[in-house]
Parts: sequence; C-alpha cells; structure tokens
Amino acid sequence: MATSESAATATTISEEMADAAQAQGLLTLGVEEEYLLVDATEPRAVERVEEVFDQLPDDIRDSVQHEYVRSQIETASPPQLNLHDLFDSMTRLRAGLAAAAERAGARLVAVGASPGAGENSRVVDSPRYHRMRERFGDLSPGGGLNGTHVHVSIPDPESGVQVLNHLRPWLPIFPAATANSPFFGGRDTGYASWRSMLWERWPTVGPTPYLRSHQDYETMISDLVASGAMLDQGMLYWYARLSANYPTVEIRMGDVCPTPDDAMLLAALARGLVATVLQEVEAGRPAPDVPHPLLMAAHWRAAHDGLEGVNIDMATREPRPAWKLMRQLFDYVRPELERHGDLEMATVLMGRLRSHGTGAARQRALLAQHGSIAAVVDRLAETTRGAR
Repeated sequence: MATSESAATATTISEEMADAAQAQGLLTLGVEEEYLLVDATEPRAVERVEEVFDQLPDDIRDSVQHEYVRSQIETASPPQLNLHDLFDSMTRLRAGLAAAAERAGARLVAVGASPGAGENSRVVDSPRYHRMRERFGDLSPGGGLNGTHVHVSIPDPESGVQVLNHLRPWLPIFPAATANSPFFGGRDTGYASWRSMLWERWPTVGPTPYLRSHQDYETMISDLVASGAMLDQGMLYWYARLSANYPTVEIRMGDVCPTPDDAMLLAALARGLVATVLQEVEAGRPAPDVPHPLLMAAHWRAAHDGLEGVNIDMATREPRPAWKLMRQLFDYVRPELERHGDLEMATVLMGRLRSHGTGAARQRALLAQHGSIAAVVDRLAETTRGAR
C-alpha cells in the first residue's frame, strides 16, 4: 500500500543506469511483491513481521518493508535493465526473506489472500496506517491482501499520463494471469482471485480513468484527497498510476505471483507494453475509447476466471478465451520484447505458464490431490522459498 523510506532508497535508479537506459533507448524495470506470513506448521496467518525484520540479513534489508498488517511483508527489487538481472535479484530477495521468516518461526507464502481460517491481523504500528484504519475501518480482512506491482520508466509525467490512457484496454489480462487467491478463510471462493474482490472495497481501487493531461491527473488526486476517499497520493490505487516516488508508470498487476518465473513473464510483458504504447504516444495517436463500465466488467471477469476462462476483447467488445487475449498481448509487444532482450526468456516462461496454469489453477489442483488447505499452503511455502 505504501513505500517506506528504506525501500525508496533501494529502488532509486542510479545515474549510471539512467544514462545506460537513455543511451540504449531502453526502459528500466522494477518489481514490488507482497507476501503473507503463516504459522510454521498450520495454514493460518501470523503476526510475525517484526520478528522477521529482526532476522533479515544485511544484504536484503534495504529492499524489505512493512505492509499494512502485521502478517504481511513486502520486497522492492532494485530497478534493472536486464530481465535476467531482475530475476536474480528477486530470487535472492525471496530466498533471503523466506529464510528470515523461518528463523522467526513463520513461513513466507506468495499468495494473494490468506487461504486458511483465522482471525484478522492487526494493523502495523505506523501513524499513517493507524489513520487509514481509523478512516476506512476493516477493509482488509484476514491476514492481508498481497499484490504484485511493476514499475517501468517513462521519459516524463506528461508522457506517462498518455501511457496510462493507452494501457487501459490491455490491463485486465494482467490480473487474469496473476490470479493466485482462490481460497479464503479455509474455503473455495469460486473466484480465481478473491483478493481482487476484497481489494475493490477500497474507495480508490479500479481502472484508471481517461485523463487529458498531467494537470488533469494532479487535479484528480487533489479532488480525491479533498473528498476524504484517500489520505494522500499513496492511496491512489488505480490499476495503473504514476509513481509518487520514481519516474515510472506503476502497473498494479493483481495477486502476488507464486514463483519468480511468473513474475518475470508479467514484468517483461508490462515493460514491452509500456514501450509499445510509448511509440503510440510519441506518434500522436489517440488512446482507444474504452467505456469504463466495460473495463470494470473485464476486471471482474479476470478475478472470476483467471486465464482458465474468458475475458473481453476490448477491440471487438466480445468475450474470448482469456489465453487468446494473453497471446494477443504477447504478439502486440513482441518487437519491444526483442528490442529489450526479453523475447527468449519471455517465450519460455509463457510456455511454462500455459502448461502449469495460473496460481489459482495450481492451488485447486493441489487441493484436489491432497484434500486439505494445509497441504496447499505447505506447497506454496516451498515454491515461494524456491523449491521446484
């Protein structure tokens, strides 16, 4: 939900990297991931975040931060130009954080919402989070809601706002592909991403509106703060927004991904998409006119079906298999995947996701095989730590 000062330092783009990106005409890429802390033996969420912080090794400490409740924790990868470097950074962060959680008597789980039954976790002891709790009440039940956020660099805020406009019709495929929370409170919710449905209760969650300019964007933020619907700019929870801290577009993709492979594929597609639509912006082409209610319907369908069902083709306004829309996105951004050096890795990971299914599909398969939520959480903890 928010970025701490330590994480802001860890994820700032260095002058050297910025110069290299500009010289090569490439966009930098960074990923934030939120995780659930569960009991060492049971599938319930546990309030162990402070104990985990006490166990963090020095080499990852600056990339780890608190989240909203005490059974959550977040990492923010240093920005990279090379997708392989980003993969190495994220796997190192996951492994180090998982080991710290185990030393603190807990397990780290990459899952969108708490699968096991249990009480709601308390808010982290932070003045801002206490103000949020006082203003908005219990909008984050259970152990917390865990997502993936991808940051892609942009040349300037004005271009960034136009990028947001062009992203709108493509964004529903990302929450479909990241769907990883079918279970909540010990039962199957009937959704691939129940986190998405819970998350939408916050007043500023939803598709990014069409914005005329950066001034329009800033005015909208001021109006929303004045309305009381958010405390500050950090509570602008649109599915894509300009970062308040970095020169990036932040795509708030959906659930935290079960493995770094999944996260890398979606990060590569996000960078490819931003780079592709930047060309549209620079050419002066207007963004597609997509009705807001249709976007809402597409995001609901993504939460319900994941990639295993259907979604809405925004060009034709007709339902299509979600995997065909995923492939359509891949083909659309292929030239930028190739230009950024991501095409080979993204092609392999796309095939892997097609074979394995979304995190939600994998969880349901585990439940069918083992018959218990506890077994599902055991496997989630193993894959989060890095086991194949």
